[in-house]
Amino acid sequence: MASGFFAILDDIAALMDDVAVSSKIATQKTAGILGDDLAVNAEKATGFLASRELPVLWAITKGSLLNKIIILPIVFLLSFFLPVAITYILILGGFYLAYEGVEKIVEYLFHRNKHKDETVEVIEEAAEVMEESAEEEKKKVRSAVTTDFILSVEIVIIALGSVLEKDLTTQIITVSIVALLATIGVYGIVALIVRMDDAGFKLMKRSNNKGLLSKLGQLLVNLLPIVIKLLSVVGTIALLMVSGGIFVHNIHYFHDLLPEVPGILKEFTIGMVAGIVAVVVVMGVKKIVALVKGKPAKHE
Repeated sequence: MASGFFAILDDIAALMDDVAVSSKIATQKTAGILGDDLAVNAEKATGFLASRELPVLWAITKGSLLNKIIILPIVFLLSFFLPVAITYILILGGFYLAYEGVEKIVEYLFHRNKHKDETVEVIEEAAEVMEESAEEEKKKVRSAVTTDFILSVEIVIIALGSVLEKDLTTQIITVSIVALLATIGVYGIVALIVRMDDAGFKLMKRSNNKGLLSKLGQLLVNLLPIVIKLLSVVGTIALLMVSGGIFVHNIHYFHDLLPEVPGILKEFTIGMVAGIVAVVVVMGVKKIVALVKGKPAKHE
């Protein structure tokens, strides 16, 4: 009886060792997409009122965890019964990421001064303003969670691809660990970024605006807007590159296209073209719907 118990412990130890090695390999293979995930989600988690930053980030984190709970069993089932479906899901997700990336570029180039030129009503009901702000916040959270869902699918599939030769138990444990680490790691770093200014102000207050601590605090405060702008640019590029990477790795035509061109440039270009196509299609659909309803199309 005792020997049987210790044999089980040995099996568990061997499994954990195997999982540890597999998790390390899977994490290394997903490092690139995790970096893109960080850039994209950090950019999406900024731009809120200071008092709302952590609640919004927590809402996105909960959405990310729910995404993983939904994705993991579906990916395992599809991988076993219908592996080709994963490719089509990734391609659809690639179009969505490309659309988001190009839409950001279009917004910056053609609509950034839109709100400056519009007349703003000075007298508004406070409750109405708060309601609009809350609705805008929910919209941004939904957008972030949707983007996280697509990036999570990519992370899970890459992690699964690195342990396909392992037994099912090892696959499930390894991919689940990578998925959990992705959420904790990415949003933990995002939380540190969005609270940089608060940490800076506390350092300045504690040092009475004197000495090295005060200078460090001032540096953190001054760095935050620069980091946010940088993340916005990097996040947009990451969206297009991840999108292009999905097309290159899952469509043979794009994989074999222009082999002499550096992979990064090819993925970015393909993502940009896919995004332009997606934006044109979406704008066309909006105009058709607007004509049917008898209303002018409105750019969001």
